[in-house]
Amino acid sequence: MIVVFGSINLDFIATLEHLPKPGETALGATYITAPGGKGANQALAAARMGAKVKMIGAVGRDSVAVEALALLSAEGVDLTGVRDVELPTGAAFIGVDAQGENLIMVASGANTAVKADALRALKLTENDILLVQREVPERELANAVGYAHAQGARVILNAAPAGRVAPELLLALDVLITNEHEAAIVAQGLGITATDPGEIARIIDAEHGVATIVTLGAAGAIGWTGGVRRPVSAPAITAIDTVGAGDCFCGAFAAALDAGFGFTGALARAVAAGSLACRKAGAQPSFPLRAEVENALEGWFT
Repeated sequence: MIVVFGSINLDFIATLEHLPKPGETALGATYITAPGGKGANQALAAARMGAKVKMIGAVGRDSVAVEALALLSAEGVDLTGVRDVELPTGAAFIGVDAQGENLIMVASGANTAVKADALRALKLTENDILLVQREVPERELANAVGYAHAQGARVILNAAPAGRVAPELLLALDVLITNEHEAAIVAQGLGITATDPGEIARIIDAEHGVATIVTLGAAGAIGWTGGVRRPVSAPAITAIDTVGAGDCFCGAFAAALDAGFGFTGALARAVAAGSLACRKAGAQPSFPLRAEVENALEGWFT
């Protein structure tokens, strides 16, 4: 089983000619709403890859919560660990330009009330995976990671949004996933002077014993585990937008590990899933099914 401890949002996505600079107003013709939040996104991505998934999070007692949870419910994600609280459901405000690049602002709302205590009702084992991100309170994140590690579960941290990872938190991780910007921030916090993302991943793997992945956008991803470099290239695609692609990568990677694939096999499936997600608008609505990912692998990675 995969347990996702993280955020649940509703995304408001505007299509713009260009992304605004500070003090600038950028006009767009349309917008859509879609379920989001890094935790919920990764839970849905894992479920669509065929994994059994339980979500731990919080939403408000408002109409936004219904829409925010709709796709998780439809895909069979266990929502019994989602609390309803006296705060508004989290929301993200996203601008997407003509090249598919995005700018995101998040109002955390109910996500500030997520509690690690919800994990203690679960009997986690070495057969389980805890998948976490950084859109919930740091103390609760650390408590969740520590508890899962103590129970023998594998722990995956996606260090997003970007921030430093405390050395004591790193000790409880099995896998760290970052993008290039996040890798640089993590490196600074750990006193690593390297600037190349792949070299940062190598050092974290070598010095801290944590398998580390850096996603590279259109170039794919590089993973280091046990002193071995594992690069996976991405296919050439026409991106509609990149919203949620990193979350899709993380959920697909966790699901592939849960299904018994090795590190490289899981990495390839994560790259394929993240790439496919860029071909449709929005986050959760764009996430592919396992069959789509496996079909894509036949053409891209063989």
